Amino acid sequence: MRNLSQIILLLLFPVALLGQGQSPHGDNFNISCDVCHSPESWDLVKNSTFNHDSTGFILTGQHQNVQCRSCHTSLEFARAGSTCISCHNDIHQNTVGQDCDRCHNTGSWIMNNVMEMHMNSRFPLVGAHATADCYDCHKSASLLRFDPQGVECYDCHKEQFVATTNPNHVTSGFSTECTDCHSMNATNWTSQSFDHSFFPLTEGHNLNDCSLCHKDNNYTNASAECYSCHAEDFSGTDNPSHVNAGFSQQCEECHTTHPGWSPARFEAHDASYFPVYSGTHNGTWESCSECHTVPGDYTQFSCTACHEHNKADTDDEHSEVSGYSYNDQACFACHPDGSKTGAFNHDLTNFPLTGAHRDAECLSCHTNGYAGTSMVCKDCHTADFMASQNPPHQELNFPDECDQCHTTNPGWSPATFAIHDNYYPLRGEHAAIADQCMLCHKNGYTNTPNNCYGCHAQDYNATTDPNHVEAKFPTECETCHTDKGWSPSIFNHDQFYPLIGAHADIKDNCTLCHADGYSNTPDNCYGCHAKDYNATTEPNHIEARFPTTCETCHSPTSWSPSTFNHDTFYPLVGAHAEIADNCNACHASGYTNTPTNCYGCHAQDYNATTDPNHADAHFPTTCETCHNSNSWSPSSFNHDTFYPLVGAHAGIKDNCKLCHAEGYTNTPTNCYACHTQDYNATTNPNHTDAQFPTTCETCHNTNGWSPSTFNHDSFYPLTGAHATIADNCIRCHSEGYTNTPSECYGCHAGDYNSATDPNHAAANFPKVCEDCHTTSAWSPSTFNHDAQYFPIYSGAHRGEWNNCTDCHTNASNYGVFSCISCHEHNQTDTDRHHREVRNYVYASESCYSCHPNGRSD
Repeated sequence: MRNLSQIILLLLFPVALLGQGQSPHGDNFNISCDVCHSPESWDLVKNSTFNHDSTGFILTGQHQNVQCRSCHTSLEFARAGSTCISCHNDIHQNTVGQDCDRCHNTGSWIMNNVMEMHMNSRFPLVGAHATADCYDCHKSASLLRFDPQGVECYDCHKEQFVATTNPNHVTSGFSTECTDCHSMNATNWTSQSFDHSFFPLTEGHNLNDCSLCHKDNNYTNASAECYSCHAEDFSGTDNPSHVNAGFSQQCEECHTTHPGWSPARFEAHDASYFPVYSGTHNGTWESCSECHTVPGDYTQFSCTACHEHNKADTDDEHSEVSGYSYNDQACFACHPDGSKTGAFNHDLTNFPLTGAHRDAECLSCHTNGYAGTSMVCKDCHTADFMASQNPPHQELNFPDECDQCHTTNPGWSPATFAIHDNYYPLRGEHAAIADQCMLCHKNGYTNTPNNCYGCHAQDYNATTDPNHVEAKFPTECETCHTDKGWSPSIFNHDQFYPLIGAHADIKDNCTLCHADGYSNTPDNCYGCHAKDYNATTEPNHIEARFPTTCETCHSPTSWSPSTFNHDTFYPLVGAHAEIADNCNACHASGYTNTPTNCYGCHAQDYNATTDPNHADAHFPTTCETCHNSNSWSPSSFNHDTFYPLVGAHAGIKDNCKLCHAEGYTNTPTNCYACHTQDYNATTNPNHTDAQFPTTCETCHNTNGWSPSTFNHDSFYPLTGAHATIADNCIRCHSEGYTNTPSECYGCHAGDYNSATDPNHAAANFPKVCEDCHTTSAWSPSTFNHDAQYFPIYSGAHRGEWNNCTDCHTNASNYGVFSCISCHEHNQTDTDRHHREVRNYVYASESCYSCHPNGRSD
């Protein structure tokens, strides 16, 4: 800290110190003095050549007209902030951030691009929002606060959502995502944007009145099934009668959404029943009842009712047709497509006749008639299945789904057991013997092995190149061989252990690694190379306690050169780089648990250091706090990280013990902890007697105790009469600085009680002194009698009184007043003038009740 003589010299004759390099503008201020000052005075010259643009902060707009000291409050110009908020209070109270220049410029605070700004925000103003009043959303805008608002519609429109009754959004369980139904671009709540795609509103459903389907204003129970809305239409239809005919209630099977249910077209009739929309019957009928002659039962139909056949002729034409009968069902049985050829086409059924079936007699299958005949092979051919001996189907538990192996060709041959792949795929060499079942199934078709060794154990045992038995090769033949042949083998050693580098040279000498067989062969380097590890002497791996994970330093190409990357554990930089090849310098005790912190290796250096003495000074043992790996010196301790040494502290920054006399642990960072003695010894004012707070920084800074910078306005502005006692703190703080009252009555109760004109206590005047008085003086008071009670400074009473007691006749109670004591009215005349006044009484309160403004009218 500068001594007192230096401070005085700097204030009075700053030029005297400039020669010592102590510029009042800071240590790094390199502008020549004559840019701003003249030899005659330090005052700023009018024609200064200083170019503010060179600072990076160009003066534009209003900044061109402000005084320098408005921004540069101290002579150290570098301390002036370059952001708006550095000088200007945030009147928006941190609700829009502190980047003032997003909305304002240096020309004016007035913002002319509100809409443009909003369009770039998270809530662009479109639709009805584009013309909305800002205050509708920003309720605190009148306070210049723009608190963050929710951007979801429901955040602002919850009230409209709840209040809507047509439809009732709440009871209907509508989503609060308003944009599901309404458009942000719209100017009203129209729901034309509602996506009804889950039930398209086409043709007859293209309605604008939602309530036609959503009855009782309920939007939660509407069904997408036609019948749910059209049950009445279904029941009321009599041509044909849907109910009596037992029609399906799936309306869409016959109808579309076209109004009037017409045209109806039962397309399934052709495919499921009988071709009436195609073939010979297309266009030959008009009404369903022409064929379905029983309206209540649409399962009944008639062919003979339309076709002009007499029974005699028809019987003669069908004399050779087995099972023929003159009835409608027989017609349909032979003519399912309605054709006139009369030849029943079995291919049009679900069972076309192929192979041996073409020559079969109808009754051989239709022994029980034509209805319900099975189409499953086994139902007709069980006897064939039981009689088959090559192979015996029943003994081998063959599946009875004949079509898995056979076609309809006569004699069941050739059989194609296509599902052999379900048991064992016949590929490669096996494909060549696919027709010689007994080669594999010589012991029957049950429990035939499906692994290679099960059939090829003899091949495995007989192999000598290499000898599989001696080499203890696994019996999973497919590991090395394919079904195309034993050779070439396809064993991929990479699946287990890639043979690269030096291993590639011995890949054909399997027993070098698999001397004990192929089971549990180690796949780590040390498992095979323990002998190499133990025999290594440069460096000696055992003595150095090197890890046995060889791949950490070596590659499979060769042992040398090794590739150990020390950076993975501890980078060798600076002074450590010079001992990178001297491993024992750090690893004298082995390579396990070698410390990675400086003190772990350099405790001796720490203890031996005397300038300063680290041990005596209780310096921390985290060496890297002050030093780096290049060398111990120079140290790089940055005291600013803990406590900046500025002002008077800068003068003692090299004398650590002044603050760290008790060591470097728990050194206080508050002023009072170090300056208690200064606090107690101060007498002007006496801090202890005055009970000043011990937060020294409230009034002082590190430049020096004086001048102090206590800002009384932060607590109570000293204006008017208070300004004259601003230096006499005890006048107000006689009881100390804690809980000093901040309202007038707290200090001026005596003045209040002693006031007699009027008597404040007797009149029960409020104790809020500032209602009538200012801090300038008690008189003149500013009590506004006219506005609050009765006009005595204006109107008819102006200048008609001298003292408050002229009207307030009870000095002890200013709630009592008199009108008739001043006005020249006698009761007789007054009574006569007020005969027709209801509730009139000759009393002051009655006067005031009718004449509150003091006028006679």
